[in-house]
Amino acid sequence: MFKLGRNDKCWCGSGRKYKQCHERIDEEILLPLKKQGYKIPDKSLILNAEQIDGIRKSAAVSIKIMDELDGFIKEGISTEQINELVDRLTAEAGAIPATLNYNGFPKSCCTSINNVICHGIPSDKDILKNGDIINVDITTILNGYYSDMSRMYMIGDVSENAKKLVKVTKECMEEGIKAIKPYEPVGNIGNVINDIADEYGYGVVRALCGHGVGLDFHSEPTVEHFRTKAKTMIMVPGMVFTVEPMINEGSFSCKVLDDDWTVVTRDNSLSAQWEHTVLVTENGYEILTL
Repeated sequence: MFKLGRNDKCWCGSGRKYKQCHERIDEEILLPLKKQGYKIPDKSLILNAEQIDGIRKSAAVSIKIMDELDGFIKEGISTEQINELVDRLTAEAGAIPATLNYNGFPKSCCTSINNVICHGIPSDKDILKNGDIINVDITTILNGYYSDMSRMYMIGDVSENAKKLVKVTKECMEEGIKAIKPYEPVGNIGNVINDIADEYGYGVVRALCGHGVGLDFHSEPTVEHFRTKAKTMIMVPGMVFTVEPMINEGSFSCKVLDDDWTVVTRDNSLSAQWEHTVLVTENGYEILTL
């Protein structure tokens, strides 16, 4: 809990006295939840208006890049060409691709085809073919602020099974986002997503998750996309995190390839993912990468 005098300036940076700002929330809403065993976010995770505006501007760059990809990705291009376009557009915006050299990752985006769940490394050897599905994941740093998003693309004549997986995965993300409500546990997101996936017999990847983003590439909270009964972190207005379910047509099991990055389905089934960066608001949520 935040230990402030009632007449001290509030920890949130509003400039108002604590008693006029967050005292009621901290004492009447969050403290009882903490006593029930829920995790309460550190105050550093509650961003102020200036910080949120910085993330919005970063998100605007991410959206513009992804919109350019919408008209670029097609049969016959390589994933390296996708990477080169992302790299160029990011630089032209005065931004930095967060993935480039992150813990040794060698490229400016992730390109994950068919049975690749995530973290696929762009290559001039990976040429998109008719019937492929591909996820492109980008994270943009602009003036120190991070935004993270990904979209699925279907190449040419895609099978009905693949179309359904892509559609349902997007539904999982959208409905998971709708579960975001202030002063509710973040685990509600995964419960909703898992219910939808179960209807179709799909596997929800458990080894990877959504995460806090904005001031850093990855921070709390951990946003799991599968069902849980755990008393997870409480969502508070001002928190920013990703919702990015990875849904497999088969089992949720996965493995990492020898490059130490590429994650694939263990049963070689198709996988899909969609991702947005989302802000918790007083009334619900705002999708910043939309």
